[in-house]
Amino acid sequence: MISKSAQQSLAEVGDTAGWPAAATSALRGETVDESTPVRVIVVQRGPYVVSGPVRIADHLGCPVEHDRVTALCRCGESATKPDCDAACVRTGFDDTKSPDRVPDRRDTYVGHQVTVYDNRGICQHSGLCTDRLSTVFHTESDSTTAEAGASAFVTPSGGRMDEIIRAVRDCPSGALSFGVDGDEARGQVDWGGQRAPSILITKDGPYRLTGGVEIVDGTGEPLPRAQGASAEHAALCRCGHSQNKPFCSGMHYYVDFRDPAPDSEAMPTVSEWAGGFPAFERMTRLFYERHVPADDLLGPLFATMSADHPQRVAAWLTEVFGGPTTYSDSYGGYRRMLSEHIGKCLTEQQRARWVTLLMRAAAEAGLPNDAEFRSAFGSYIEWGSRLAWENSQTGAEPPRHMPMPSWGWHTAAGPPGARISALSTSEPDVRKQVEQQVVLPTAGQPVGFDSHIKMLFRERDRRSMLFSFDLWKHADVATHAAAILARLRDGTMPCDGPWPEEYIAVFARWVDEGAAP
Repeated sequence: MISKSAQQSLAEVGDTAGWPAAATSALRGETVDESTPVRVIVVQRGPYVVSGPVRIADHLGCPVEHDRVTALCRCGESATKPDCDAACVRTGFDDTKSPDRVPDRRDTYVGHQVTVYDNRGICQHSGLCTDRLSTVFHTESDSTTAEAGASAFVTPSGGRMDEIIRAVRDCPSGALSFGVDGDEARGQVDWGGQRAPSILITKDGPYRLTGGVEIVDGTGEPLPRAQGASAEHAALCRCGHSQNKPFCSGMHYYVDFRDPAPDSEAMPTVSEWAGGFPAFERMTRLFYERHVPADDLLGPLFATMSADHPQRVAAWLTEVFGGPTTYSDSYGGYRRMLSEHIGKCLTEQQRARWVTLLMRAAAEAGLPNDAEFRSAFGSYIEWGSRLAWENSQTGAEPPRHMPMPSWGWHTAAGPPGARISALSTSEPDVRKQVEQQVVLPTAGQPVGFDSHIKMLFRERDRRSMLFSFDLWKHADVATHAAAILARLRDGTMPCDGPWPEEYIAVFARWVDEGAAP
């Protein structure tokens, strides 16, 4: 994000351009301390100046590092998006609202179980409601009246109550709300005030604010809001062409706004191609909120799952497919996931149903439908679910210190026998096994891979890691030497118990001496 020196320069530009003192002093750090609230100052004909302890993430859900104050582009012309580079000043950015914008009017749609409130004037046209629940929310509509019928945007008796409430709560612009028995459920629509302040920089679209981020003008006064708008979540324009600035009106689609710019040379990870954590979370929420409760095999199995279980599974999948290590950092990595399955005694029918419904949720959540993604995604889901079944059985003894799986476009599980089965009854007691073939180098003797290192890794060790690399190949071990050494030292490799100190010392010598063949 924007550096301190760039912030100082931007403040100087702002002084010349007539930006309010609240914005320029914040950019200089003069009015910001630990007590500064989370807020966005909408600078007239200028950027969004963001201050306070707010989480900013990119479209993949990866945290974006930033200082307590930062300036985000809203004209769409910055060369350093999402940062402001003063392009708004150079181009004469016009931030007035268009007279042709959709009117600010709240419509009420009374249904059999739930009443839906909608203000088309602040909709950002993300399609999250119409794509998810097309029998209730309609793309081709004439909402000039609130009368039920074919011309209405909302037909509130066209879907299940829980599905409607879920779609309303997920509306990013705050245009939608709902009520029961004539009373608006504002607290439930706004997530009970439980979400932490955050800003998501969407791909080719707006900034999505959640968690009650305050939106103020240059004098620090709350910005006037549309009828019924949520104070907890909103969508701010960043293409510079909204008809309802500073709020998004969906114009980014019509002006073909692109950010981040496509990189034809880069190979995306499977996670990036899917859409990162936000996409996987959409999928897991649909799976655990819609499909699991209605299923006779899976409903009882997950009846006592934690409230954040969908987010945990989404973080796991994001990391497995090449995304940030959030699951390992926050929840404990492979060992934590393993503990979730030990003793569960899953049946093959439950496993197969889990796979079927998860793949259905992936399609409903809008994950990519190309053959390549479905092949990579589906192969891991099949492989991982079978390991979960195996590890859950009575008497299973899965390896306890395996690394997180890593699944890419060319990953394969390997041939049968390439890994250690949790149900194997033919493995020797490797903790007591004497490795007669190990020959340690003498003092001063050069350490070589073929002479000393390869033999430290047993056949069992090799098979347990073949999904990632081959411990009996010099090139593979040399490439991953630093990570292997770190795991040897912290006792998480091999998977059935730590090496003797003298083995670790030899491996460390080999690394320090240049990892000779």
